[in-house]
Amino acid sequence: MKVILLEDVKGRGKKGEVVNASDGYARNYLLPKKLAIEANETNMKAWKRNKAREDAAAAEKLAEAQAQAKEIKGRTFVLKAKAGEGERLFGSVTNMDVAAVLAENGVTVDKRNIELPDHIKTVGQYPVKVKLHPKVKTEITVDVQAD
Repeated sequence: MKVILLEDVKGRGKKGEVVNASDGYARNYLLPKKLAIEANETNMKAWKRNKAREDAAAAEKLAEAQAQAKEIKGRTFVLKAKAGEGERLFGSVTNMDVAAVLAENGVTVDKRNIELPDHIKTVGQYPVKVKLHPKVKTEITVDVQAD
């Protein structure tokens, strides 16, 4: 039986894909749990319309992320932190701190999409990778200064 997946199903496919599933699996698991709908003519037409709309939105988000990456690539962002002797920080700089500095400068990035090279525990400049989209990554420099 052909079905259109409404959610990602492990071992079957991703959301929006049309896949073949055995009749029993589809009727007893996928359809009752609303993980899929039957791929009849009406549902296929609606799926194609939605797919075109989703593809356009995804392309727009990708273009937005690429523009944002171009804007911040290579920039240096200053982060102030309390430091003690030998310019060692009290604690360390986390990806949440970097996300806050980016937000102050008009760039909204989820803290989980910021990759620090290692724990930042001293004053200095550090390269940081920022993932703006699954297909778009850029690198910025974080300048940690003593407060």
